[in-house]
Amino acid sequence: MRATHRRLAATAAGLMLLPVALVGCGIGGEDEEKSAAKPAQAPAEEAATRSRERVQAYLDAMAAKDVAAGRSQLCALLHDGFDLGATGPNGDFADHFQVPEAAITDIRSGPRGQEVSVSVSVTAGKRTVIRPLVFTVTRDGSDWCIAGEAPTGPPGAKATPTGVAPTPAS
Repeated sequence: MRATHRRLAATAAGLMLLPVALVGCGIGGEDEEKSAAKPAQAPAEEAATRSRERVQAYLDAMAAKDVAAGRSQLCALLHDGFDLGATGPNGDFADHFQVPEAAITDIRSGPRGQEVSVSVSVTAGKRTVIRPLVFTVTRDGSDWCIAGEAPTGPPGAKATPTGVAPTPAS
């Protein structure tokens, strides 16, 4: 009788500890549901690489006056604004602007995505102006896209990237 009592007590103790052991191993529990609901974050290296690629492609499109290639680098939310302003008087793809030089100067993680700083030389007629800009690049589903552009202004001025169509006169 005593052996049966010990076996029952051991079995009961094992059954009580089983859920704790399973949760500790990652089986069941709320953690599994939470991690399944969150999209996987890309490593920092991939984010910087993809951001650089998107912005460089946009800069190349500006220099080549390839509106379709420039538009394809932007997030879908910006397409309508881009279509209205890209070739307008102050648009990045306006006929009277030339982009003889554009260079990426820095890539940082920001509150809205990767912030890619660039220096763009814009020539209109005989006048050349160098514009420091910051592009915000974010992940949209499984792809990366430019979500905004803003001037960086003089040193020390804080730029806030916006979700508007990019323009060199920004």
